Amino acid sequence: MDSTTTAGLWDRLTGIQTPPELWLVIVTGVVALATVGPRPLWRLSRNAITIAHEGGHGLLALLTGRSLDGIRLHSDTSGVTVSRGKPTGLGMVLTAAAGYTAPSLLGLGGAALLSAHRITLLLWAATALLVAMLVMIRNAYGALTVLLTGGTFVLVSWLTAAEVQAVFAYVVVWFLLLGGVRPVFELQAKRRHGGAPDSDADQLGRLTHVHPLVWLFLFHSVALCSLIGGGRWLLGL
Repeated sequence: MDSTTTAGLWDRLTGIQTPPELWLVIVTGVVALATVGPRPLWRLSRNAITIAHEGGHGLLALLTGRSLDGIRLHSDTSGVTVSRGKPTGLGMVLTAAAGYTAPSLLGLGGAALLSAHRITLLLWAATALLVAMLVMIRNAYGALTVLLTGGTFVLVSWLTAAEVQAVFAYVVVWFLLLGGVRPVFELQAKRRHGGAPDSDADQLGRLTHVHPLVWLFLFHSVALCSLIGGGRWLLGL
C-alpha cells in the first residue's frame, strides 16, 4: 500500500462526516427501540448485547492483567467468559462488573463519537473490536454470530453511501444504549424469583461482601445514565 493510499484511508478514518437530520435521528431511535421492546425481536437482537457483555468481561480481564482463556456465546443469548488469574481482588471485581455495564458504556462512547460527527471512525472501531473478539471465541455458534455482526459492519462501511452509514451507526448506538437497560431488569426479575444464583451481581457480592442489590443498583445507574447522556448527545441537546 503506497503512502497516497494510506493517507487517503487515514483521512477517511479521521474525517468528519455529515450527520443525518434530527428527524432521522429520532427515527433511528424508534427503530432501535422496536428491536429491544417486543420479545420475539429481542430474543434475536439480544445476541448483539451478549457480544458486548462478554466482550466487556474479556477486555477488562486483559486490562487488569488476567489471562483470557476464551469466550463462548450460546443460542439462548447467554455467554461465558473464562479468564485465569487471582480469584479475588480489584482485577476480578472489575472483570465481573464489566459485563452488564459494557453495552451501555459502548453506546455512550459511540454517542460521543457521533456527536463529534466521527461516523466512519465509529464503524471501523466497532469492526476492529469484533475482529479482536473473534480471536477469543471458542465455539461455533459464537464464531458465527461475531462473523455475521462484523461482516455487517464491513459491508456497510465499504459498500454503502455515507447517508446509509450514518443511519446504520445511529441505529447501532441507540440499540446499545436502549439494549443495555433491559438485561439489568431481566436479571433483577430472575433474582426476585430465586434464579441466577451465580449472576455477575451475586459473584460481585461474594467478592466484595457488598450485597448484590447494590451491584444491581450500580448496573441500573450506569445503564440509565448512559441512555440519558448518550441520548442527549445523539439528539444534539
